[in-house]
Amino acid sequence: MDRTLLLNQSYEPIAAISWKRAVCLLMLGKVETVEEYDRQIRSAKTSFPMPAVVRLVDSFRRHKKRVKFSKQNVFARDRWKCQYCGQRKPVDELTQDHVVPRSRGGKTCWENIVTACKGCNATKADRTPQESGMRPLSIPQKPDWVPVFAMRLAQAMPDIWRNYCFWVKE
Repeated sequence: MDRTLLLNQSYEPIAAISWKRAVCLLMLGKVETVEEYDRQIRSAKTSFPMPAVVRLVDSFRRHKKRVKFSKQNVFARDRWKCQYCGQRKPVDELTQDHVVPRSRGGKTCWENIVTACKGCNATKADRTPQESGMRPLSIPQKPDWVPVFAMRLAQAMPDIWRNYCFWVKE
């Protein structure tokens, strides 16, 4: 309960910020309180409810975050499913596969890496999809969202935020 959900003007989630940062933004008039926790913040002369959800008063220009290429983000993009057999596996049974092998000029990038189980990766080996007869279920591409932040937020989210985080599946 020490985090506050920050929304843009149209009630879309932007970030989880500390309640202290939310109070500073409130005092500056940059945000308004939408939801409150049942805890009080006390100072020497006043007390008020701790903000749970705040909304920006003025619009702002959002800069797109670059999605970092990492093993976890590739797994999240592919929803922890092998892109050859379609089975969902635990992380320790998954690997990354170069669709076009590096020995054939394939690069290590979003557009050439897919999630594969160890069995399918061994079966495909150092061959192209045409040679192995194994095509990925989906075309690999760079995601335009940050998957790891959404996962971490969904795991430890206060119930009061659920009405505003529409992208979280229950």
